[in-house]
Amino acid sequence: MTYLLIVLVVALALAPLGHFLPSKRQRKLARLREYAAVHGLFVEFRHVPTLAGEPDPGKQLIYYGKRIPATVTTPIETTAWANTQGDWRCVGGRLPPPASIEKLSPEILAASIDQSSCGVYWTEASGEETVEQIRQALERWSELVSR
Repeated sequence: MTYLLIVLVVALALAPLGHFLPSKRQRKLARLREYAAVHGLFVEFRHVPTLAGEPDPGKQLIYYGKRIPATVTTPIETTAWANTQGDWRCVGGRLPPPASIEKLSPEILAASIDQSSCGVYWTEASGEETVEQIRQALERWSELVSR
């Protein structure tokens, strides 16, 4: 009986520590972001660009980006494209989307480029194969801009 009481007290003392263990989803996101970082991308929260007339989600999504080399001296116009069921449309303009992003998975919600980076916005619902697809598309895109 004494041992049972000791085990119960120890279990009660250690129970709050279980809240600090990462969930399956948190471990998956950490793997995806680590894979992206190891392969030359950066990950951050950004506001999603939306088309005129569409409701602004008002929330931030994960942006997987590729830095554009500082040696690029040609000014790059900040542009964004929204993906509406596989149809990429320019936000606030009429520029066609880069060929490298047109073939991305439908779960990619938007893409953008500015003077420092090009990247995509998504919900991280898939696995490393989608991150690899994103990495390849961003590599091609940044190479085109760097020329």
